[in-house]
This record gives sequence, structure tokens and C-alpha cells, in this order.
Amino acid sequence: MKILAVGMNYAAHTLELHANENIHNTEPVLFMKPDSAVVQSGKPFFLPSHLGRIDYETEMVVRICRLGKNIAPQFAHRYYDAVTVGIDFTAREMQATARAKANPWLISKGFDGSAVLGEFVPVQEIGDIQNLPFHLDIDGCTVQKGHTHDMLFTVDQIIAYVSQYMTLKIGDLLFTGTPVGVGPVSIDQHLEGYLADRKLLDFYIR
Repeated sequence: MKILAVGMNYAAHTLELHANENIHNTEPVLFMKPDSAVVQSGKPFFLPSHLGRIDYETEMVVRICRLGKNIAPQFAHRYYDAVTVGIDFTAREMQATARAKANPWLISKGFDGSAVLGEFVPVQEIGDIQNLPFHLDIDGCTVQKGHTHDMLFTVDQIIAYVSQYMTLKIGDLLFTGTPVGVGPVSIDQHLEGYLADRKLLDFYIR
């Protein structure tokens, strides 16, 4: 199982972190996380204090259900069967240092526990995945809101693009990007993630 993720897939978030860089991506910006990054909803996220500031990034996550290579965009919807909301935790200072040196983001994005997953919902129950609101609450207050119609690259476009370079396999996960509103977490905070009106993610920072 591999975890694929898309960076800078919401324009407002790109401005939030890179306002002075004039970034205009014509293709999805991809990175990966190892399977040791996964934490399931209900399990605590242990804050790795030695990595500096850790930011939440709330995202819709798609689960791949078929083996696929060189998938045409019009057929991409056949290759996923469930969605959830997840957190792409990021060691922000480490990421900034890596970017400044033109180095990969691997450690800042792929450390253990950095991919928290909610409960998956079948696509047929959720409707049009490009028309879904989602949000994150911390200690009962909403801190981040997004809507999948604001994606720069749709899920189907991302799947078609990725499959040109690597084979998608059953059980692979795709983090589809985070909207504006990312921020740091601290010990004892309670995080709850919602996709539309469904709470799918519930865990504490320890």
C-alpha cells in the first residue's frame, strides 16, 4: 500500500504559504508517505516535538479499489470506491528548510503518524466527490473549511496523471490537497474531521 498526496491543490492555500513565490502549477505536485505514517481514527497522534512545529492539513482522502496503469481521465472514477477525511501532518519548519535548499519534503511529510485517516464511506453514499464540503474542528471550534469543487486538479485528473508514472494498486490512498487555514497542533487538543455532515475523524494529540 502506498500513500500518494497532492500539494498546492487549492489556490488559497498556495497563497497562504507561498504568497511571494508566484506559483502556477500546470500539473499536480505529488509526494508520498510511507505506510508507517498511517494512524486510524480513534488512535492518538503522538506529537514528535523534536521535529519542531507540526501543522494540520485537512484533506479528502480517496481509496483505490482497482489495479490501474495509464488510466484515461474519463475512466478514472472506476478506480476508487470510498472516501474519507484525513490529516496530512507536516513538520512545517523542516519543510521550509528543505524547500529553501531545493531538497525533497520526505521527512517533513512522511514521519511516523503523519497520515491520520477517518472512517471510509462508499462513494455511492457520498454523491459527487467534486461537490463536497469538509472541515476540521479543534476542541469544538472549526479551524479549517474546504470544498472539493475548489480543487485545481480533480480527483479523476490526479488519478490519470499519477497512473502515467506508477501503477495504482488496490488499497492505495490518495490525499487530494488541503484548503486554506492550516495551523499548528499542541498536546491534548481534540481533532474532529467532517466530510459534508458526517464526522469521520476523531482523535487526540498526545
